[in-house]
Amino acid sequence: MDAMIMIAQLLLSLSILVAVHEMGHLLAAKYFGMRVEQFSIGFPPKIWSFRKGETEYALSAIPLGGYVKISGMIDESLDTETLSKEPQPWEFRSKPAWQRLIVMLGGIFVNVIVGILIFIGITYFIGDSNLLKDAINQNGGFHVGPVGESIGLKTGDKIVAINGQNYDYFQDLLKAQTLLSTNGYLTVERDGQRMDIAIPADFIQNFNRKENAGAFLWYRFEPVVDDVAEGSIAEQVGLKRGDKIVEVNGNPVTYFDEVYDHVKGTQGSSISFKIERDGQILAFDNQAFANPDKKEIGFRPAKPEAFLEAASENITYSLAQSIPLGTERAFSTLFVQIKAFGKVISGVLKPTESISGPIGIAQAFGGEWDWARFWSLTGVLSLVLAFMNLLPIPALDGGHVMFLSYEMISRRKPSDKFLEAAQKVGMVFLLALMVFIFANDIIKVVF
Repeated sequence: MDAMIMIAQLLLSLSILVAVHEMGHLLAAKYFGMRVEQFSIGFPPKIWSFRKGETEYALSAIPLGGYVKISGMIDESLDTETLSKEPQPWEFRSKPAWQRLIVMLGGIFVNVIVGILIFIGITYFIGDSNLLKDAINQNGGFHVGPVGESIGLKTGDKIVAINGQNYDYFQDLLKAQTLLSTNGYLTVERDGQRMDIAIPADFIQNFNRKENAGAFLWYRFEPVVDDVAEGSIAEQVGLKRGDKIVEVNGNPVTYFDEVYDHVKGTQGSSISFKIERDGQILAFDNQAFANPDKKEIGFRPAKPEAFLEAASENITYSLAQSIPLGTERAFSTLFVQIKAFGKVISGVLKPTESISGPIGIAQAFGGEWDWARFWSLTGVLSLVLAFMNLLPIPALDGGHVMFLSYEMISRRKPSDKFLEAAQKVGMVFLLALMVFIFANDIIKVVF
């Protein structure tokens, strides 16, 4: 069921983005009097279609893109039969270069606008819910997982600045702007002293790996029992919801991460610990692990409701506030994607670690239908689609833009044979890239 929900979200998101992208081309083409023969969401074979005027609107079987077929244009269909005839007034090739350029930029422009509108909508309808950095620092500092430890952070560190600048919220530490920053560093307080911890240039690769989810930073919370596992020590000794672990193997504990570390570090096949229940201390000595190879007491910690309520700041925005803020967030997201792409091209980030295809994107949507996450990812994908389509690769919109820009500057139009050959080269390149991306996705899932 989780997989089906992931796939459904991916297909809905891509269908929306492909539809608006191709509609951008269609509307621009029709505005300039070009004949649009076909508008398709998905690639053939065709599932369903209808005709309105001169245009056939189709839904096709392969839901990984779409296209608009404009008369007299060399595109992915490679239908060059009409090019041997004299240009007709309604054809793409008969129009001025500046009109053809606007048509090719139409889809990119609409994707940017849609991305901005989605970010404005999220800002207005959902707002922000953030954890205050100061509340976490005052609550024993941060719990640091293996990913954080790999760069030199330690549990209990109080992170007071990002790149020398104060920050307000825990979420600021997880932003791509932070993890992708050049010569980035975190300033921490540890044992009364301040020090800077460098963020490696390729750190975001380690951060984004599926197996490292949640292994960077988190807030600390008390080891209060929520429920217990069947057959565990917790069940055998009768731990109850609301019990609080106060000592493990003679070591006083305040936070759950301390309990976890002491339990995992237990020598031998049994453990001793104390709990607080209704103001009384109860001791459990020499309790044998149910599985000596998997040392655990066997309880799930309760969510720290009181701490989260005190540490959270919920912000709502008016429409007047949401428009500039959502727009800024959209462009910030776009610039982050461009920066990450630049690091891939320069070799700082590995393509195999940094590029995800349909499988990786579906996993990002998750196995539960969360509309806030759905629209957030759709907004990001809309901006990524705009950027990727602008790349100067034949068969992409950016390839057409490149040749049209050359035509406008040089006053010389590339020959139809050259454009046809370039289209074929671009399609081969894109097909090879798709094979690489799909294979890379599968390898990530399997291994």
